[in-house]
Amino acid sequence: MKLSIFPMLCVLHCPCSLFCTTNCTTESEKYMAIRTKPSPQIARDPDRYLKRRGTRWHYVRRVPTHAQSWDDRKLIQVSLKTHSVEVARLKRDALEQADELYWSGVADGLVAETAMERYEAAKTRAQALGFEYFTADKLATSLPVDEIVERIAKATEGNSRDADAVLGGVQEPSLRVRQAMEFYLETMAADEARGMSPHQVGQRLKVKRQAVEDFVAVIGNKPLLEINRTDAQKYYRYWLDRIEGRKGDKPVSANFANRNFGNMRKLFRTYADWLALDVKNPFDGLSFSARKTEKRVVPPFEREWIENKILRPGAFGRLNAEAQLIFLALIETGCRPSEICNLVPENIRLDHDVPHLAIGFRKDRQIKTEASVREIPLLGVSLEAMRQAPEGFTRYRDKETSLSAVLMKALRTNDLLPTPKHGVYSVRHSFEKRMQEAGLDYDLRCRLMGHANSRPKYGDGGSLEWRRKQLEAITLYFAPEIVPSI
Repeated sequence: MKLSIFPMLCVLHCPCSLFCTTNCTTESEKYMAIRTKPSPQIARDPDRYLKRRGTRWHYVRRVPTHAQSWDDRKLIQVSLKTHSVEVARLKRDALEQADELYWSGVADGLVAETAMERYEAAKTRAQALGFEYFTADKLATSLPVDEIVERIAKATEGNSRDADAVLGGVQEPSLRVRQAMEFYLETMAADEARGMSPHQVGQRLKVKRQAVEDFVAVIGNKPLLEINRTDAQKYYRYWLDRIEGRKGDKPVSANFANRNFGNMRKLFRTYADWLALDVKNPFDGLSFSARKTEKRVVPPFEREWIENKILRPGAFGRLNAEAQLIFLALIETGCRPSEICNLVPENIRLDHDVPHLAIGFRKDRQIKTEASVREIPLLGVSLEAMRQAPEGFTRYRDKETSLSAVLMKALRTNDLLPTPKHGVYSVRHSFEKRMQEAGLDYDLRCRLMGHANSRPKYGDGGSLEWRRKQLEAITLYFAPEIVPSI
Protein backbone atom coordinates (compact mmCIF):
# COMPACT_ATOMS: atom_id res chain seq x y z
CA MET A 1 0.00 0.00 0.00
CA LYS A 2 1.42 3.36 -1.02
CA LEU A 3 1.65 5.80 1.88
CA SER A 4 0.47 9.31 1.21
CA ILE A 5 0.85 11.19 4.47
CA PHE A 6 3.25 14.12 4.38
CA PRO A 7 5.45 13.34 7.39
CA MET A 8 5.78 9.75 6.22
CA LEU A 9 7.15 10.84 2.85
CA CYS A 10 9.67 13.26 4.25
CA VAL A 11 10.69 11.58 7.47
CA LEU A 12 13.69 9.80 5.96
CA HIS A 13 15.13 13.20 4.99
CA CYS A 14 14.41 14.70 8.40
CA PRO A 15 17.27 16.00 10.55
CA CYS A 16 15.30 14.66 13.56
CA SER A 17 15.02 11.11 12.23
CA LEU A 18 16.65 8.08 13.78
CA PHE A 19 20.16 9.41 13.05
CA CYS A 20 19.46 12.95 14.20
CA THR A 21 22.11 14.86 16.16
CA THR A 22 20.08 18.05 16.47
CA ASN A 23 18.69 18.81 19.92
CA CYS A 24 15.11 20.02 19.48
CA THR A 25 13.88 21.51 22.70
CA THR A 26 10.13 21.53 22.12
CA GLU A 27 7.57 19.33 20.43
CA SER A 28 6.86 22.15 17.96
CA GLU A 29 10.55 22.43 17.03
CA LYS A 30 10.76 18.67 16.51
CA TYR A 31 7.76 18.77 14.22
CA MET A 32 9.10 21.74 12.26
CA ALA A 33 12.43 19.95 11.86
CA ILE A 34 10.59 17.00 10.34
CA ARG A 35 8.93 19.29 7.78
CA THR A 36 12.14 20.99 6.62
CA LYS A 37 11.75 19.30 3.25
CA PRO A 38 8.10 19.62 2.25
CA SER A 39 6.77 17.24 -0.37
CA PRO A 40 5.04 18.64 -3.47
CA GLN A 41 2.78 15.56 -3.52
CA ILE A 42 0.68 16.76 -0.59
CA ALA A 43 -1.98 19.36 -1.37
CA ARG A 44 -4.56 18.50 1.24
CA ASP A 45 -6.00 20.68 3.96
CA PRO A 46 -3.22 20.75 6.61
CA ASP A 47 -5.80 20.92 9.38
CA ARG A 48 -8.13 18.19 8.14
CA TYR A 49 -9.87 16.24 10.92
CA LEU A 50 -8.51 18.62 13.56
CA LYS A 51 -10.81 20.39 15.96
CA ARG A 52 -9.81 22.62 18.83
CA ARG A 53 -11.66 22.17 22.11
CA GLY A 54 -10.56 24.59 24.74
CA THR A 55 -6.81 24.74 24.42
CA ARG A 56 -6.29 21.16 23.18
CA TRP A 57 -6.56 19.63 19.74
CA HIS A 58 -8.70 16.62 18.86
CA TYR A 59 -8.83 14.24 15.91
CA VAL A 60 -12.47 14.20 14.78
CA ARG A 61 -13.56 12.20 11.78
CA ARG A 62 -16.69 10.38 10.64
CA VAL A 63 -16.41 6.77 9.60
CA PRO A 64 -17.04 6.71 5.83
CA THR A 65 -20.36 5.28 4.69
CA HIS A 66 -18.82 2.21 3.06
CA ALA A 67 -17.18 1.20 6.37
CA GLN A 68 -20.08 1.80 8.75
CA SER A 69 -21.37 -1.77 8.45
CA TRP A 70 -18.32 -3.12 10.29
CA ASP A 71 -16.80 -0.10 12.09
CA ASP A 72 -19.04 0.70 15.05
CA ARG A 73 -17.26 3.93 15.97
CA LYS A 74 -19.43 6.07 13.63
CA LEU A 75 -17.81 9.31 14.79
CA ILE A 76 -14.14 9.04 15.77
CA GLN A 77 -13.09 11.51 18.46
CA VAL A 78 -9.62 11.28 19.98
CA SER A 79 -7.95 13.88 22.17
CA LEU A 80 -4.43 14.49 20.86
CA LYS A 81 -3.36 15.87 24.24
CA THR A 82 -1.40 18.78 22.86
CA HIS A 83 -1.74 22.56 22.60
CA SER A 84 0.52 22.71 19.54
CA VAL A 85 -1.14 22.57 16.13
CA GLU A 86 2.09 21.30 14.58
CA VAL A 87 2.26 18.31 16.95
CA ALA A 88 -1.48 17.77 16.53
CA ARG A 89 -0.96 17.49 12.77
CA LEU A 90 1.73 14.85 13.23
CA LYS A 91 -0.43 12.79 15.56
CA ARG A 92 -3.38 13.29 13.21
CA ASP A 93 -1.34 11.89 10.34
CA ALA A 94 -0.61 8.68 12.25
CA LEU A 95 -4.26 8.24 13.19
CA GLU A 96 -5.44 9.05 9.69
CA GLN A 97 -3.11 6.56 8.07
CA ALA A 98 -4.02 3.83 10.54
CA ASP A 99 -7.75 4.34 9.94
CA GLU A 100 -7.28 4.21 6.19
CA LEU A 101 -5.24 1.04 6.49
CA TYR A 102 -7.96 -0.50 8.62
CA TRP A 103 -10.79 0.42 6.26
CA SER A 104 -8.92 -0.62 3.13
CA GLY A 105 -8.03 -3.95 4.75
CA VAL A 106 -11.69 -4.69 5.43
CA ALA A 107 -12.70 -3.50 1.96
CA ASP A 108 -10.12 -5.86 0.46
CA GLY A 109 -11.91 -8.84 1.91
CA LEU A 110 -11.41 -8.93 5.69
CA VAL A 111 -14.39 -10.64 7.30
CA ALA A 112 -15.53 -10.46 10.90
CA GLU A 113 -14.31 -13.99 11.67
CA THR A 114 -10.72 -13.00 10.84
CA ALA A 115 -10.66 -9.80 12.88
CA MET A 116 -9.03 -11.50 15.85
CA GLU A 117 -6.42 -13.25 13.69
CA ARG A 118 -5.52 -9.97 11.95
CA TYR A 119 -5.19 -8.18 15.27
CA GLU A 120 -2.94 -10.91 16.67
CA ALA A 121 -0.84 -10.87 13.49
CA ALA A 122 -0.35 -7.09 13.75
CA LYS A 123 0.81 -7.41 17.36
CA THR A 124 3.27 -10.16 16.43
CA ARG A 125 4.60 -8.16 13.47
CA ALA A 126 5.08 -5.05 15.61
CA GLN A 127 7.14 -7.04 18.10
CA ALA A 128 9.24 -8.48 15.28
CA LEU A 129 9.97 -4.92 14.11
CA GLY A 130 11.03 -3.91 17.61
CA PHE A 131 7.88 -2.07 18.69
CA GLU A 132 5.13 -2.64 21.19
CA TYR A 133 1.77 -2.75 19.45
CA PHE A 134 -0.62 0.15 20.10
CA THR A 135 -3.86 0.86 18.30
CA ALA A 136 -3.75 4.16 16.44
CA ASP A 137 -5.65 6.21 19.01
CA LYS A 138 -3.45 4.99 21.87
CA LEU A 139 -0.34 5.51 19.77
CA ALA A 140 -1.21 9.14 19.05
CA THR A 141 -2.18 9.98 22.61
CA SER A 142 0.29 7.95 24.66
CA LEU A 143 3.65 7.99 22.89
CA PRO A 144 6.25 10.76 22.69
CA VAL A 145 6.67 12.51 19.37
CA ASP A 146 10.11 10.94 18.83
CA GLU A 147 8.65 7.43 18.83
CA ILE A 148 5.78 8.41 16.55
CA VAL A 149 8.35 9.78 14.10
CA GLU A 150 10.35 6.55 14.35
CA ARG A 151 7.26 4.47 13.67
CA ILE A 152 6.30 6.57 10.66
CA ALA A 153 9.82 6.13 9.28
CA LYS A 154 9.57 2.36 9.70
CA ALA A 155 6.19 2.39 7.96
CA THR A 156 7.66 4.09 4.88
CA GLU A 157 10.39 1.46 4.65
CA GLY A 158 8.14 -1.58 4.66
CA ASN A 159 4.88 -2.77 3.19
CA SER A 160 1.30 -2.21 4.28
CA ARG A 161 1.63 -5.08 6.76
CA ASP A 162 4.49 -3.29 8.49
CA ALA A 163 2.54 -0.04 8.45
CA ASP A 164 -0.43 -1.79 10.04
CA ALA A 165 1.81 -3.09 12.79
CA VAL A 166 3.81 0.02 13.70
CA LEU A 167 1.00 2.56 13.24
CA GLY A 168 -1.77 0.58 14.92
CA GLY A 169 -3.75 0.13 11.74
CA VAL A 170 -5.65 -2.86 13.10
CA GLN A 171 -8.28 -1.96 15.63
CA GLU A 172 -8.90 -4.08 18.70
CA PRO A 173 -11.53 -6.58 17.56
CA SER A 174 -14.88 -5.07 18.41
CA LEU A 175 -16.78 -8.31 18.83
CA ARG A 176 -20.31 -7.92 20.04
CA VAL A 177 -21.48 -9.85 23.07
CA ARG A 178 -22.84 -12.86 21.17
CA GLN A 179 -19.76 -13.04 18.92
CA ALA A 180 -17.45 -12.67 21.90
CA MET A 181 -19.14 -15.55 23.72
CA GLU A 182 -18.76 -17.81 20.69
CA PHE A 183 -15.08 -16.83 20.45
CA TYR A 184 -14.78 -17.56 24.18
CA LEU A 185 -16.34 -21.00 23.77
CA GLU A 186 -14.43 -21.94 20.62
CA THR A 187 -11.02 -20.43 21.36
CA MET A 188 -10.31 -18.55 24.59
CA ALA A 189 -11.81 -21.14 26.95
CA ALA A 190 -11.95 -24.16 24.66
CA ASP A 191 -9.71 -26.05 27.08
CA GLU A 192 -12.47 -26.00 29.68
CA ALA A 193 -14.37 -28.52 27.57
CA ARG A 194 -11.44 -30.92 27.25
CA GLY A 195 -12.45 -34.29 28.65
CA MET A 196 -16.14 -33.45 28.82
CA SER A 197 -18.76 -35.86 27.57
CA PRO A 198 -21.16 -34.68 24.83
CA HIS A 199 -23.84 -34.05 27.45
CA GLN A 200 -21.47 -32.03 29.61
CA VAL A 201 -20.39 -29.98 26.59
CA GLY A 202 -24.03 -29.35 25.71
CA GLN A 203 -24.84 -28.20 29.24
CA ARG A 204 -21.83 -25.88 29.26
CA LEU A 205 -22.83 -24.29 25.94
CA LYS A 206 -26.42 -23.93 27.12
CA VAL A 207 -25.50 -22.14 30.33
CA LYS A 208 -22.95 -19.78 28.73
CA ARG A 209 -25.18 -18.86 25.80
CA GLN A 210 -28.18 -18.31 28.05
CA ALA A 211 -26.14 -15.84 30.11
CA VAL A 212 -25.46 -13.86 26.93
CA GLU A 213 -29.08 -13.97 25.80
CA ASP A 214 -30.24 -12.67 29.18
CA PHE A 215 -27.73 -9.82 28.93
CA VAL A 216 -28.72 -8.98 25.35
CA ALA A 217 -32.40 -8.90 26.34
CA VAL A 218 -31.65 -6.23 28.95
CA ILE A 219 -28.73 -4.22 27.51
CA GLY A 220 -28.51 -5.22 23.85
CA ASN A 221 -25.93 -6.96 21.70
CA LYS A 222 -23.39 -4.17 21.98
CA PRO A 223 -19.61 -4.52 21.48
CA LEU A 224 -18.26 -6.32 24.52
CA LEU A 225 -15.51 -3.78 25.23
CA GLU A 226 -18.04 -0.95 25.15
CA ILE A 227 -19.98 -2.33 28.11
CA ASN A 228 -19.63 0.24 30.87
CA ARG A 229 -20.41 0.42 34.56
CA THR A 230 -23.86 1.87 33.89
CA ASP A 231 -24.72 -1.17 31.76
CA ALA A 232 -23.44 -3.54 34.44
CA GLN A 233 -25.44 -1.77 37.14
CA LYS A 234 -28.59 -1.87 35.02
CA TYR A 235 -28.08 -5.60 34.50
CA TYR A 236 -27.43 -6.00 38.23
CA ARG A 237 -30.76 -4.32 39.01
CA TYR A 238 -32.49 -6.64 36.54
CA TRP A 239 -31.26 -9.70 38.45
CA LEU A 240 -32.07 -8.08 41.77
CA ASP A 241 -35.65 -7.66 40.56
CA ARG A 242 -35.77 -11.31 39.52
CA ILE A 243 -34.48 -12.43 42.92
CA GLU A 244 -37.18 -10.37 44.60
CA GLY A 245 -39.85 -11.65 42.19
CA ARG A 246 -40.59 -8.22 40.75
CA LYS A 247 -40.43 -9.39 37.14
CA GLY A 248 -43.62 -11.42 37.33
CA ASP A 249 -41.78 -14.73 36.98
CA LYS A 250 -40.96 -17.21 39.70
CA PRO A 251 -38.19 -15.70 41.88
CA VAL A 252 -34.71 -17.04 41.27
CA SER A 253 -32.09 -17.69 43.92
CA ALA A 254 -29.14 -15.42 44.55
CA ASN A 255 -26.86 -18.32 43.66
CA PHE A 256 -28.55 -18.66 40.27
CA ALA A 257 -28.21 -14.94 39.63
CA ASN A 258 -24.56 -14.97 40.70
CA ARG A 259 -23.77 -17.78 38.26
CA ASN A 260 -25.41 -15.94 35.37
CA PHE A 261 -23.93 -12.55 36.26
CA GLY A 262 -20.57 -14.22 36.87
CA ASN A 263 -20.55 -15.69 33.38
CA MET A 264 -20.63 -12.17 31.93
CA ARG A 265 -17.92 -11.02 34.32
CA LYS A 266 -15.71 -13.94 33.29
CA LEU A 267 -16.37 -13.35 29.58
CA PHE A 268 -15.28 -9.71 29.83
CA ARG A 269 -12.20 -10.55 31.92
CA THR A 270 -11.08 -13.40 29.67
CA TYR A 271 -11.57 -11.35 26.49
CA ALA A 272 -9.64 -8.36 27.87
CA ASP A 273 -6.85 -10.64 29.09
CA TRP A 274 -6.70 -12.34 25.70
CA LEU A 275 -6.13 -8.96 24.05
CA ALA A 276 -3.73 -7.89 26.83
CA LEU A 277 -5.88 -4.86 27.60
CA ASP A 278 -5.59 -3.06 30.92
CA VAL A 279 -9.26 -2.18 31.30
CA LYS A 280 -11.58 -2.13 34.29
CA ASN A 281 -14.08 -4.97 34.34
CA PRO A 282 -17.50 -3.25 34.65
CA PHE A 283 -18.98 -6.31 36.37
CA ASP A 284 -16.41 -6.40 39.19
CA GLY A 285 -17.68 -5.95 42.73
CA LEU A 286 -21.31 -6.71 41.87
CA SER A 287 -22.80 -9.86 43.37
CA PHE A 288 -25.83 -11.03 45.31
CA SER A 289 -25.87 -12.20 48.92
CA ALA A 290 -27.82 -15.37 49.57
CA ARG A 291 -30.12 -15.33 52.56
CA LYS A 292 -29.48 -18.09 55.05
CA THR A 293 -33.04 -19.32 54.55
CA GLU A 294 -32.81 -19.13 50.78
CA LYS A 295 -30.67 -22.15 50.03
CA ARG A 296 -32.82 -25.10 49.08
CA VAL A 297 -32.10 -27.96 51.46
CA VAL A 298 -32.99 -31.44 50.22
CA PRO A 299 -33.98 -33.51 53.29
CA PRO A 300 -32.92 -37.16 53.58
CA PHE A 301 -35.26 -40.13 53.39
CA GLU A 302 -35.67 -41.67 56.81
CA ARG A 303 -34.55 -45.29 57.18
CA GLU A 304 -38.12 -46.46 57.82
CA TRP A 305 -39.40 -44.69 54.71
CA ILE A 306 -36.88 -46.44 52.48
CA GLU A 307 -37.56 -49.86 54.00
CA ASN A 308 -41.36 -49.58 54.08
CA LYS A 309 -42.15 -47.47 51.01
CA ILE A 310 -39.28 -47.74 48.53
CA LEU A 311 -37.93 -51.25 49.16
CA ARG A 312 -41.24 -53.03 48.55
CA PRO A 313 -42.47 -54.92 45.50
CA GLY A 314 -44.03 -52.71 42.83
CA ALA A 315 -43.01 -49.48 44.57
CA PHE A 316 -41.87 -47.86 41.31
CA GLY A 317 -44.90 -48.83 39.24
CA ARG A 318 -44.14 -48.88 35.52
CA LEU A 319 -40.69 -47.29 35.76
CA ASN A 320 -38.26 -48.99 33.35
CA ALA A 321 -35.83 -51.52 34.79
CA GLU A 322 -32.59 -49.55 34.19
CA ALA A 323 -33.91 -46.48 36.01
CA GLN A 324 -35.08 -48.67 38.92
CA LEU A 325 -31.67 -50.34 39.17
CA ILE A 326 -29.90 -46.99 39.15
CA PHE A 327 -32.05 -45.75 42.02
CA LEU A 328 -31.47 -48.95 44.00
CA ALA A 329 -27.72 -48.64 43.39
CA LEU A 330 -27.84 -45.20 45.04
CA ILE A 331 -29.24 -46.49 48.33
CA GLU A 332 -26.17 -48.23 49.74
CA THR A 333 -23.47 -46.25 47.89
CA GLY A 334 -24.56 -42.64 48.39
CA CYS A 335 -23.40 -41.91 44.84
CA ARG A 336 -24.63 -39.04 42.75
CA PRO A 337 -27.13 -40.21 40.10
CA SER A 338 -24.77 -39.02 37.35
CA GLU A 339 -22.00 -41.21 38.78
CA ILE A 340 -24.15 -44.34 38.57
CA CYS A 341 -25.72 -43.77 35.15
CA ASN A 342 -22.30 -43.05 33.61
CA LEU A 343 -20.53 -46.12 34.96
CA VAL A 344 -18.51 -48.08 32.41
CA PRO A 345 -17.61 -51.78 32.80
CA GLU A 346 -14.12 -51.15 34.18
CA ASN A 347 -15.65 -49.09 37.01
CA ILE A 348 -17.93 -51.98 38.08
CA ARG A 349 -15.74 -54.49 39.91
CA LEU A 350 -18.02 -57.34 40.87
CA ASP A 351 -15.38 -60.07 40.65
CA HIS A 352 -13.04 -58.59 43.31
CA ASP A 353 -12.81 -59.99 46.82
CA VAL A 354 -14.79 -56.95 47.90
CA PRO A 355 -17.20 -56.00 45.09
CA HIS A 356 -17.08 -52.25 44.64
CA LEU A 357 -17.51 -49.27 42.35
CA ALA A 358 -14.50 -47.20 41.31
CA ILE A 359 -15.36 -43.56 40.58
CA GLY A 360 -12.40 -41.93 38.87
CA PHE A 361 -11.01 -39.73 36.13
CA ARG A 362 -11.90 -40.58 32.55
CA LYS A 363 -10.80 -39.18 29.20
CA ASP A 364 -14.36 -38.84 27.94
CA ARG A 365 -15.98 -37.28 30.97
CA GLN A 366 -15.11 -34.74 33.65
CA ILE A 367 -15.89 -35.54 37.27
CA LYS A 368 -17.24 -32.98 39.68
CA THR A 369 -14.20 -32.61 41.95
CA GLU A 370 -10.95 -34.34 42.73
CA ALA A 371 -12.52 -35.54 45.98
CA SER A 372 -15.07 -37.45 43.90
CA VAL A 373 -12.41 -40.03 43.02
CA ARG A 374 -13.09 -42.95 45.35
CA GLU A 375 -13.85 -46.65 45.76
CA ILE A 376 -17.15 -47.65 47.34
CA PRO A 377 -17.92 -51.21 48.56
CA LEU A 378 -21.16 -52.69 47.24
CA LEU A 379 -23.58 -54.12 49.79
CA GLY A 380 -27.24 -55.05 50.10
CA VAL A 381 -29.69 -53.92 47.47
CA SER A 382 -27.04 -51.86 45.67
CA LEU A 383 -24.86 -54.93 45.15
CA GLU A 384 -27.81 -56.89 43.74
CA ALA A 385 -28.74 -53.99 41.45
CA MET A 386 -25.23 -53.77 40.01
CA ARG A 387 -25.13 -57.57 39.47
CA GLN A 388 -28.03 -57.03 37.08
CA ALA A 389 -26.02 -54.40 35.16
CA PRO A 390 -22.35 -55.46 35.06
CA GLU A 391 -21.82 -53.43 31.87
CA GLY A 392 -23.48 -50.30 33.21
CA PHE A 393 -26.61 -48.51 32.04
CA THR A 394 -26.45 -47.77 28.32
CA ARG A 395 -29.95 -46.29 28.22
CA TYR A 396 -28.94 -43.40 30.50
CA ARG A 397 -25.20 -43.08 29.87
CA ASP A 398 -24.42 -39.38 29.42
CA LYS A 399 -28.12 -38.61 29.92
CA GLU A 400 -28.25 -37.66 33.58
CA THR A 401 -30.73 -34.86 32.98
CA SER A 402 -33.17 -37.28 31.38
CA LEU A 403 -32.60 -39.76 34.20
CA SER A 404 -33.36 -37.15 36.86
CA ALA A 405 -36.63 -36.22 35.17
CA VAL A 406 -37.69 -39.87 34.83
CA LEU A 407 -36.88 -40.67 38.47
CA MET A 408 -38.64 -37.59 39.83
CA LYS A 409 -41.76 -38.39 37.83
CA ALA A 410 -41.76 -41.96 39.17
CA LEU A 411 -41.25 -40.81 42.77
CA ARG A 412 -44.15 -38.34 42.53
CA THR A 413 -46.48 -40.66 40.64
CA ASN A 414 -45.99 -43.52 43.08
CA ASP A 415 -46.22 -41.38 46.23
CA LEU A 416 -42.62 -42.03 47.24
CA LEU A 417 -41.83 -38.47 48.38
CA PRO A 418 -42.67 -37.69 52.05
CA THR A 419 -42.71 -33.93 51.30
CA PRO A 420 -42.41 -31.67 48.23
CA LYS A 421 -38.86 -30.84 49.35
CA HIS A 422 -37.69 -34.43 48.94
CA GLY A 423 -36.14 -35.58 45.68
CA VAL A 424 -33.73 -38.01 44.07
CA TYR A 425 -30.84 -36.61 46.11
CA SER A 426 -32.72 -37.47 49.30
CA VAL A 427 -31.38 -41.01 49.00
CA ARG A 428 -27.78 -39.73 48.92
CA HIS A 429 -28.43 -37.57 51.97
CA SER A 430 -30.00 -40.56 53.69
CA PHE A 431 -26.82 -42.58 53.14
CA GLU A 432 -24.77 -39.88 54.86
CA LYS A 433 -27.23 -39.53 57.73
CA ARG A 434 -27.24 -43.28 58.35
CA MET A 435 -23.43 -43.31 58.45
CA GLN A 436 -23.39 -40.41 60.89
CA GLU A 437 -25.97 -41.99 63.21
CA ALA A 438 -24.05 -45.28 63.16
CA GLY A 439 -20.94 -43.45 64.37
CA LEU A 440 -18.79 -43.93 61.27
CA ASP A 441 -15.59 -41.87 61.23
CA TYR A 442 -15.92 -38.39 59.70
CA ASP A 443 -12.98 -38.94 57.35
CA LEU A 444 -14.49 -42.20 56.08
CA ARG A 445 -17.84 -40.52 55.51
CA CYS A 446 -16.18 -37.77 53.46
CA ARG A 447 -14.27 -40.31 51.38
CA LEU A 448 -17.34 -42.43 50.66
CA MET A 449 -19.47 -39.39 49.79
CA GLY A 450 -16.80 -37.82 47.60
CA HIS A 451 -16.68 -34.69 49.75
CA ALA A 452 -13.63 -32.50 50.19
CA ASN A 453 -12.11 -32.77 53.68
CA SER A 454 -9.97 -30.04 55.20
CA ARG A 455 -8.28 -32.48 57.56
CA PRO A 456 -4.81 -33.71 56.44
CA LYS A 457 -5.00 -37.01 54.59
CA TYR A 458 -3.01 -39.91 55.98
CA GLY A 459 -2.96 -43.39 54.50
CA ASP A 460 -5.47 -44.62 51.94
CA GLY A 461 -8.63 -44.20 53.97
CA GLY A 462 -8.83 -47.83 54.98
CA SER A 463 -9.02 -51.06 52.98
CA LEU A 464 -12.12 -52.04 51.05
CA GLU A 465 -12.63 -54.90 53.49
CA TRP A 466 -12.61 -52.50 56.44
CA ARG A 467 -14.92 -50.08 54.66
CA ARG A 468 -17.37 -52.88 53.91
CA LYS A 469 -17.44 -53.93 57.57
CA GLN A 470 -18.15 -50.33 58.57
CA LEU A 471 -21.03 -50.07 56.09
CA GLU A 472 -22.60 -53.34 57.20
CA ALA A 473 -23.89 -51.41 60.22
CA ILE A 474 -26.19 -49.31 58.05
CA THR A 475 -27.19 -51.81 55.33
CA LEU A 476 -30.96 -52.03 54.92
CA TYR A 477 -33.05 -55.17 54.64
CA PHE A 478 -34.70 -55.82 51.27
CA ALA A 479 -36.65 -58.60 49.58
CA PRO A 480 -34.66 -59.99 46.61
CA GLU A 481 -37.74 -59.98 44.34
CA ILE A 482 -37.81 -56.16 44.26
CA VAL A 483 -34.65 -56.07 42.09
CA PRO A 484 -35.72 -56.12 38.41
CA SER A 485 -33.84 -57.96 35.69
CA ILE A 486 -32.57 -56.46 32.45
